[in-house]
Amino acid sequence: MTKAGPPHSPAPTPADMNQQAWAAAAQWGLDGSMSELETLMWRSERHPELSSTITALMLLDTAPEWDRLWAAHEWAVGLVRRTRERVQEPFLPVGPPVWVEDSSFKLENHLRRARLDPGDGPAGDIPKLLAYTERFALAPLNRNRPLWEAVLVEGLADGAAAYLLKLHHSVTDGLGGVQLLSLVQSRTRDHTPDKPSSRAGASAPGINPAVLVSRQLASRLGQAPDMLWRSVKFGGTVLSDPMQAGDEAVRFTASLRRMMPPPPAPPSPLFTRRKGRNWRFGVLECEFKRLRAAAKAASGSVNDAYIAALLGGLRRYHERHGSPIETLPMAMPVSLRRGDDPMGGNKFAGALLAGPVGVSDPVERIAVIRGTVLTLRAEPALDSFGLFAPLVNLLPSGVGAAAWRLGAAADMSASNVPGLPFKSFLAGAEVQRIFAFGPLPGVAIMVAMTTHAGACCIGFNIDGDAVEDVSVLMDCFAEGLDEVLAIG
Repeated sequence: MTKAGPPHSPAPTPADMNQQAWAAAAQWGLDGSMSELETLMWRSERHPELSSTITALMLLDTAPEWDRLWAAHEWAVGLVRRTRERVQEPFLPVGPPVWVEDSSFKLENHLRRARLDPGDGPAGDIPKLLAYTERFALAPLNRNRPLWEAVLVEGLADGAAAYLLKLHHSVTDGLGGVQLLSLVQSRTRDHTPDKPSSRAGASAPGINPAVLVSRQLASRLGQAPDMLWRSVKFGGTVLSDPMQAGDEAVRFTASLRRMMPPPPAPPSPLFTRRKGRNWRFGVLECEFKRLRAAAKAASGSVNDAYIAALLGGLRRYHERHGSPIETLPMAMPVSLRRGDDPMGGNKFAGALLAGPVGVSDPVERIAVIRGTVLTLRAEPALDSFGLFAPLVNLLPSGVGAAAWRLGAAADMSASNVPGLPFKSFLAGAEVQRIFAFGPLPGVAIMVAMTTHAGACCIGFNIDGDAVEDVSVLMDCFAEGLDEVLAIG
């Protein structure tokens, strides 16, 4: 139940919301710690096959003012410490690495501008831009610097432009990336007044790296007595109520077995040659209200309708190739964020499910997905990967890479990240669409949907070795989306 506020309390204004976001951003990165999950992503990376790079493509109605865009980034990196920090490994690999200030940080190493070459790539702005974005995303980040890069791409038709942002997954997850992007956007073309001084974040005291490493070691050593106490506590429960303890252990073990590989469905025979080295990007979009209407008509959520559209596309693709299938193993990140969680970082768990590709009726498909997702969210072992991360991080990085390859048990991974519900601007240019492209950690197809100002922006990263006819696959996905939208 939602608590009522004070009588006649005014609704927060956009200015109030900005102040709250800026205050939260100034706290991002002050502790300098890296979580066990972030450590696993950092140490197990084998670029590009096991890349942890997230890329965002922002379409703009016009080219923003370069000096103003530069100043906005200067302000943002001054406010958010994590954007000017690099990763430092401990002298002894007994715990996670830490984030430390990059004493040689220069903005020109992270922000630049470029122009599309009219003779480079396929015809049309969007295909050329996607080809450029593929190359930008596949270029590895410098692991000795803060883990982000941005580029303003000019030269599009009618004076339009694009802004690309690339960052490492250990910095933040998809929702944190949206939060980071929102810092350099405003609600009008005019300059945003009353911004706090960026020196507030720049002058915030950091933590000595040696102290950080000591804290990490103490935290790791402190886990032993905690685990011992939990064991003793569980033993007491066994003695006092053996039936309850036994039931809980059986439920958790069964849940753990369901949440971990082997995959919940046979893999597709069409996606077996994946290597993860040839990224091919594609985009689709629709009105958010249409997808929401379709979901409501089928008694599901927007996410259920989105997943149903993707699976409908895959059904068509397999039928065109004469290989119809009933189910397909897919992964779905589940956000573990709470309303009071700080900005940034990674708060998600990965869930494997059998996608009902063979259900031809889109309404029935949404219903099946709805039941499956609700069951997954209630699994006691949903964050099972997080349980093993501390142990894996004590082993050589190759072990972590092998553990990360367990994601290859899925043929497709699909995420859904809510974005800004209102129109926004970047240094005077209107942001028309924002597409996100996740990495390919062993899967054949990575899909990410971001909502922006009433539009659903769906970005596809497809393994070009596993899928030779990418254009055919994208046509099938478009038909699957149209099929679901027709419900509403």
